[in-house]
Amino acid sequence: MKHGKKYVDAAKLVDKTKLYDTDEALDTVIKTAVAKFDETVELHVKLGVDSRHADQQVRGAVVLPNGTGKNVRVLAICKGPNEELAKEAGADFVGAEDMTQKIQQENWMDFDVLITTPDCMGLVGRLGRILGPRGLMPNPKAGTVTPDIAKAIKEAKAGKIEYRLDKTNIIHCPIGKVSFGTEKLSENLGTLMDAIVKAKPAAAKGQYVRSVAVTSTMGPSVRINPTKFGA
Repeated sequence: MKHGKKYVDAAKLVDKTKLYDTDEALDTVIKTAVAKFDETVELHVKLGVDSRHADQQVRGAVVLPNGTGKNVRVLAICKGPNEELAKEAGADFVGAEDMTQKIQQENWMDFDVLITTPDCMGLVGRLGRILGPRGLMPNPKAGTVTPDIAKAIKEAKAGKIEYRLDKTNIIHCPIGKVSFGTEKLSENLGTLMDAIVKAKPAAAKGQYVRSVAVTSTMGPSVRINPTKFGA
């Protein structure tokens, strides 16, 4: 893959043979983020598990202390009194059958998170083929299927993110924006890594955290020493 001059120059600032401390790695990511927009900083963690086995799945959600820097658009699918609660909590779109039909018939996807109540999962379940591939299907483990819809909406707006393994046993998550600075990004990274370590499956054998890297949207990746996370 051919890279532009800015990327090539930025990559020269990264020592590919080195495993950085967290703060030094984040400092480097900030220095190498040269795009004209406020780049997102991403965390990529390779785990020593096999996602093909049900007892080795790693999935959950966590509220980042400093948010993600993104304006999260929330769709709440609920009925009755929960509709008013959802609106008061700050949901951008609220409804039930009308919203599921809009998604099915118009392929409408102008939202980032879908939160629903258990009594509406029958409605949402019909959208599995549409929402599943996009990672938008609500799930009780992620806190997006819950009787307390107001709390879930407030958490989503405050910077709650979901982490889950992909097919290559890697977790990819945003941890904020370059403009946050090292301290806030470090707090967010630490909170997310604590959650991932606590979610270690009992069936996992050997070294759990195999590799950790951070990168900005348009910048090179910087590797962090995985031993500091003690798993």
